[in-house]
Amino acid sequence: MLWSLVAEIQFDKATLTYPGNERPAIDHLELTIADGEFLVLVGPSGCGKTTALRILAGLEDVDSGRVYIGGKDVTDLPPKERNIAMVFQNYALYPHLTVARNMGFALEIAHVPKAEIRQRVEEAARTLDLTEFLSRKPNALSGGQRQRVAMGRAIVRNPLAFLMDEPLSNLDAKLRVQTRSQIAELQHRLAVTTLYVTHDQVEAMTMGDRVAVLRDGVLQQIDVPKAIYERPVNEFVAGFVGSPPMNLIEVRLTSDTSAALGEYELQLPFAIRATSAGSQKLIIGIRPGQWRTVEPGQGLTIHVLVVEELGSDAYIHGTADIDGHHVPLVIQHREGPIPEKGSVLHLAPIETELHLFAPDSGERLEPT
Repeated sequence: MLWSLVAEIQFDKATLTYPGNERPAIDHLELTIADGEFLVLVGPSGCGKTTALRILAGLEDVDSGRVYIGGKDVTDLPPKERNIAMVFQNYALYPHLTVARNMGFALEIAHVPKAEIRQRVEEAARTLDLTEFLSRKPNALSGGQRQRVAMGRAIVRNPLAFLMDEPLSNLDAKLRVQTRSQIAELQHRLAVTTLYVTHDQVEAMTMGDRVAVLRDGVLQQIDVPKAIYERPVNEFVAGFVGSPPMNLIEVRLTSDTSAALGEYELQLPFAIRATSAGSQKLIIGIRPGQWRTVEPGQGLTIHVLVVEELGSDAYIHGTADIDGHHVPLVIQHREGPIPEKGSVLHLAPIETELHLFAPDSGERLEPT
């Protein structure tokens, strides 16, 4: 299928506060999605992801700021004039219509000639491997097939952009993995500008050209997935991105280059001359796979509570006594026998892989 139109999308200081709320659902959002780009907007429930999508679709009006599609100011345009196509999590298919009618229904409403509708539907069906299902009704399809029909309904419209709101959340785990790769491959093949909303950061990291992380309506970081994983800009992003998430621990600075991690003297990867307001505290981040085994007394003593064996991977959930607190930790098991529940491990973080954050602002600290 050939696409004649792709479009840059831009949120310019877009702000929306729902009636009765003091805090904006979307707060001065500055975000640009390039022509043909697949951008994933991710964050916890209630962070404003779907609100941003609805603003772009024209289903919500901003209080201030502007929205542009293809360089055109669409802020005050109704949804039908924005030439975008939405894919929802609940598919929203008509149960009494065949797959072919479901895919072409919007074109029928727009009075597109029947021959052109048939051509577009058949072309989209070939793209999505749905040709053999065109005469069936939705109740005769699997969840994954229904989702592909919803994608086909969007494709036949030749939109400027796809907007996808948690489209895989109703699928089982295996089908979700399969379908997300199909959607990513299809989007790259069609090169249609796409904004994909999800709370699942695994989806975000595996599907998007870039990922934008949202918290309480405020954009925290936008970058390629690898950069967000390796260099999160603050404590929130560090704790949200990654599965299992990063271990975040408050420690006491003992010098410019060391901190007390329980009874263990931790060497920092660079000198910390002063955190904000001269604080003697520091937040360190340790990914589950960034631990090393040490002799007793040379690291943390970790009491194993639960072991998750996932075939090729195993994750250990345990606690360590740090400054009188039982701090929960997650460790990726790398070598040797898998420890049993109730056993004790002696581990230390790999100092060169540490992430350091200011204790008050949560901002990432860098060498000076």
